Amino acid sequence: MTRPEYYGSDPIAATIPDNEPEYYGSDPIGSGPHCSDPIMSPSPAARLAARLAHPAVWRGGDCAPEPASVPTGFAALDAVLPGGGWPGAGLTEMLVARDGIGEIALVLPALAALQRARRDVVWIAPPHRPYAPALAAAGIDLARFHVVRCSRPDDMLWACEQALRAPECGAVFAWLATRDERVLRRLQVAARDGRTLGVLWRRPGDRGGAIAAPLRLGLAPHDEAGSGLLAVHVLKRRGGALARPVLVDLEARCVVATLPPARPRPLPGTPKRPDPRTVAGHEAVRSTPVRHRMRAIGVRAVIRAMGMNS
Repeated sequence: MTRPEYYGSDPIAATIPDNEPEYYGSDPIGSGPHCSDPIMSPSPAARLAARLAHPAVWRGGDCAPEPASVPTGFAALDAVLPGGGWPGAGLTEMLVARDGIGEIALVLPALAALQRARRDVVWIAPPHRPYAPALAAAGIDLARFHVVRCSRPDDMLWACEQALRAPECGAVFAWLATRDERVLRRLQVAARDGRTLGVLWRRPGDRGGAIAAPLRLGLAPHDEAGSGLLAVHVLKRRGGALARPVLVDLEARCVVATLPPARPRPLPGTPKRPDPRTVAGHEAVRSTPVRHRMRAIGVRAVIRAMGMNS
């Protein structure tokens, strides 16, 4: 094959060997004469798959990648969330139909996993006093669980932002009434910089609508009476919309084993601790010396959460 002469200084075209295949246009797949062989030429489906696999192409039905995700502990919910779990470096807005439907049980597996990675959990201005025995029974380490109560809304926002930026914090739950998008964007940036799971809990009747939060869920009990299922409506995510809610069985949650435990298992023959949900277990939790190993703010928070007098 003879090649045309090039006039001027074109070092690229002048150095192409004669046996190099020619391409017409900018598509080297199936556009040149050397791709006319039906055996060697890729099918249209293969060419389309190659186009869609490009990193710059995003399809509306797919979820955006979330490399810092934290598994929820529920396989059905992980399957529809970007990255397969809670955004570990961003905000999640929770809209609750009413209190006491299992909204806290939905996030306990993730909190326990973060604590096994030696990261703290902070609750800011919860509407009810946390019940320490139930948290301990769910695997929550009370030494890494802090409750912050403030008298002014500005103090709540400041505490929330500082906790989200703190590298020791793995999750920050805040019951805030603010709808100021400037404030919410600051919290989103703080969660991203601190690589912290931040959750904004909205009170029943509050429709929310934080634009800065990449994930928004609506929680409601399932329609069937006595089913024990929680209906999780994915109202906003970095991906396509879901027409139906995800039904989560809180009683049959799977075990989150993606993070190694912080402490070894007890040796054989070690006396079993009483169930924290019983009276004896509650007294054992109250008398444990873990509060002496905590920072001052942690001592006050856990004492307040456990219902003890300082």
